[in-house]
Amino acid sequence: MSDNKKDSAYIIPIQYRKMENLHIVFWLFKDIAWCLGIPLLGIIMIVPTLLISIIISWRTRQFMSELCHNVAITVWISANSFWMITEFFHFDTQIAFLGITYKHLAMIPFGIGVVILAFYYLIWKPRHKNEAETM
Repeated sequence: MSDNKKDSAYIIPIQYRKMENLHIVFWLFKDIAWCLGIPLLGIIMIVPTLLISIIISWRTRQFMSELCHNVAITVWISANSFWMITEFFHFDTQIAFLGITYKHLAMIPFGIGVVILAFYYLIWKPRHKNEAETM
């Protein structure tokens, strides 16, 4: 291990950590509302959950490991939110096209998240073994 990689560390500033913790609170309320069938609360919680996820991604963009994981979380929240909305408004099982239901359209952002992480682990990380990372 090079000295650069061994000695470098990503330290999360306290204001970022507080934002990440608040993000978890919003995300839990969104999913609790979904589970309990409270559409208004669930839909309202999409906004801060998604917004904070985007901000976290932007603030950690200098580290590819953080950026890829945080963008994957952002598209996961998007997919999860779309799925929740389809259930709240009862069109989750309706066919969108070619036998694919609206709920299954959430697989598009889920798949994008998988592609982002596959890129990081299979392409970027093996080619940048000596660069600082957080994961």
